[in-house]
Amino acid sequence: MPHRSTPSQESVSSAGSSTLDISISISTAPYPFLIMFARSSIVAILKSAVVVGYMCIEDRDATFHFGNEKTDGTVVHLRVLSGKFWTRIFSSGDLGFSEAYMIGEVEIENLKSIMDLWLDNQSTASSVSSLYSRLAAAFSGLRNAFFGQTRSRARLNVIASYDQSNALFKAFLSKEMMYSCALWSDDEGGVRGDLINGPAPLDLENAQMRKIHHVLRAARVKPGDRLLEFGTGWGALAIEAAASYGCEVDTLTLSTEQKALAEERIRERGLVGRVRVHLMDYRDIPPEFKHAFDAFVSIEMLEHVGSKYYRKYFELVDFALKPATATVVVTSSTFPEGRYTGYQADDFMRRYMWPNSCLPSATVLIDAAYAASNGRFTLEGVENHAPHYPRTLRTWDRRLKANLSQETMARQYPALRDRATYGAFLRKWEYLFAYAGAGFAKGYITCHMLTFVRASDVTVACD
Repeated sequence: MPHRSTPSQESVSSAGSSTLDISISISTAPYPFLIMFARSSIVAILKSAVVVGYMCIEDRDATFHFGNEKTDGTVVHLRVLSGKFWTRIFSSGDLGFSEAYMIGEVEIENLKSIMDLWLDNQSTASSVSSLYSRLAAAFSGLRNAFFGQTRSRARLNVIASYDQSNALFKAFLSKEMMYSCALWSDDEGGVRGDLINGPAPLDLENAQMRKIHHVLRAARVKPGDRLLEFGTGWGALAIEAAASYGCEVDTLTLSTEQKALAEERIRERGLVGRVRVHLMDYRDIPPEFKHAFDAFVSIEMLEHVGSKYYRKYFELVDFALKPATATVVVTSSTFPEGRYTGYQADDFMRRYMWPNSCLPSATVLIDAAYAASNGRFTLEGVENHAPHYPRTLRTWDRRLKANLSQETMARQYPALRDRATYGAFLRKWEYLFAYAGAGFAKGYITCHMLTFVRASDVTVACD
């Protein structure tokens, strides 16, 4: 049974985690009416919402307990540092919680634990929102579905999510800078090897290079083939396709930062003329691309297409690929079919990391590819890489904390010279890695690789 007690401490230091060092004095004055109303509403809901695991919330004048303290499940301890914590959750649900964490209004002993508890109690915890927050979520879902990825907004969204300092991504990505799920093998101890044996210096580099070769082998590329890629990243796959498989590559990006670094790397590898980086929306591919390519790849770019444009996306892939002996390989974070909807409301990911993004489901993509190509694509393979993502995210988290410096980031973003602002910036990334990692680990989201071939293609000799 939930119960309430009175805390003994009146002040705390180091809100949240080591990434944000601030000191907050806890006032003993009573909260204003609105905060008390929000708190009582949320506490009332949590009494029935937490049925698996245990949660303790310590506020300045009371401590609240939910679930069974002797549970074998997830245990969560929170300390409220500002009454705004309650109003944020009341008005914005889980999005409000992420905001409260980022700016230091709540302290959490173990960030992953709150993600696990929420997912363990998903069916009941989803009710932790007011009517206002549910209406706001519904509106943002409609907005993202119908207006989310126009050409102009697509560019603005890239600026918000990817057109950031390359130094930021160099701090946590592997050497070739793949910003997507790695594939772990027994060589690195498998998907839990870092938890069992600890991380090794080049484990991420090896796993990401394995992923690149896995994708290119699935695409059946060979010397002399032309390869089209939507979503350049920093050029890792395009460079490897040219250098190791003898391909000629055209790759598209909307990020000027990524294009500049990718072209620098292409020059360093002596691949100018064999890998071309286009600053271009995929919907603007030129007429000369028609039936020009032997293979198409796209690594975790479909999340940014939007449900309204899936069919258009595959229509253009069909347009660009040769009528026969052509292969499509796409990877994407996905929702399980039972959880997918084209109307996806704002959450932490869509508000602060990838604006207006929309996770597809594997079935939605398969249906779109078939319909867009009028049956000229047939499904060749489906893989779920979700078990490999939590370790990828844990590794990024470790590397970011070890390698990123405030001075480096402040050169491009002067506002980050402020200690609290920089702390909130780091906590955004910390929250991302924990939020996404728990989602993949608990099966709330998945990560699929889909391979399509032309309907008449025979990929394996069998007579």
